[in-house]
Amino acid sequence: MTRRDHRRLPLVALLLGATLTACKPAANDPAAAEMPPMDVSVATVEPATVPRTFDLPGRLASTRVAEVRAQVSGIVRERAFAEGSLVGKNDVLFRIDPAIYKAEVDAKAAAVARAEATRVQALRQSERTETLLERQAASTAQHDIATATLRQAEADVASAKAQLDRARIDLDYATVRAPIAGRIGRALVTEGALVGQGDATKLAVIQQIDPIFADFNASASDSGALVERAAGKEETEVRLVRPDGSLHADAGRLLFTDVSVDPGTGQVSLRATFPNPKGGLLPGTYVRVRVAHGVNADAVVVPAQAIQRSSAGEAQAFVVGADKAVALRPLRTGALMDAGWIVEDGLKPGESVVVEGFQKIQPGMTVNPVSWKGARTATASQQP
Repeated sequence: MTRRDHRRLPLVALLLGATLTACKPAANDPAAAEMPPMDVSVATVEPATVPRTFDLPGRLASTRVAEVRAQVSGIVRERAFAEGSLVGKNDVLFRIDPAIYKAEVDAKAAAVARAEATRVQALRQSERTETLLERQAASTAQHDIATATLRQAEADVASAKAQLDRARIDLDYATVRAPIAGRIGRALVTEGALVGQGDATKLAVIQQIDPIFADFNASASDSGALVERAAGKEETEVRLVRPDGSLHADAGRLLFTDVSVDPGTGQVSLRATFPNPKGGLLPGTYVRVRVAHGVNADAVVVPAQAIQRSSAGEAQAFVVGADKAVALRPLRTGALMDAGWIVEDGLKPGESVVVEGFQKIQPGMTVNPVSWKGARTATASQQP
């Protein structure tokens, strides 16, 4: 090592010491003190009285479905409805070219007039023969022939009138009317189309959706009480849960259960009906049907905001312990009520759950719990 290097060593040591001294926190520096616990809003879990419910998957179905078909053949001249609109029973939907059917009516009317004239002639002949028979100027055989001719003429009149009625029915069928009231879908044919040539062409479909049915399945072990309710022994109110989790405004009622259990699934089919005055419920929609069956006086209910979902879709919530440390606890939830989620497993009355501020905390952190300002008594009214 040279003398020049020896002269450099004290300078390097001096700079290093100054740097280390600057890095040491001052004992009285408040910024270096420990950060205070973070404030979080918590709600205390309290027992509540809520209705016991079954949440069962189901599907909406129309009350009645009518396929509008052409009953006579011809060219469609007019479509007289707006697609997707509400139609009443006997409203005009399509008009088929009626010219050929009007001509048929006229021809059958002429046939009736001809048969009627023949009947009148046969009647007079029968009356004359009867008079001659009384005067012994005609034989019994002649009288029998005149009577038979009269009866045949009367039968011809009846047949002609029946054929006229049939022609009028065909003419009426040229105007296609709605068989039921409901919402009509799109037109399946357009003006100028030839329909009914060899088969009954489907023209449109009408579905009655007010009220609307909800078909769903229940386990055979849970269906006993539902069968009694559906049989009318006890009126049962049911609610419809939309796919987004909201409830349909109008409550429905349970109609019936099937008479047998599906051996493949061990389930029973049930049906409920719901008012649908605005037509917001559409057939084919997958929904959940909530059926009440008694009440639970000691249910654990937490605010809906407190429940989070893991990446696997499992419910979980931050629980504040006695030492003010938070823990992320898995839960098993039931139905979503107005007061919040019913927790079937994972929480006990008296525990505190984080409702607001959980985005900034991690499991194991110490927090400062503050009562949630939106807290309310989680007591649901009993449902019949």
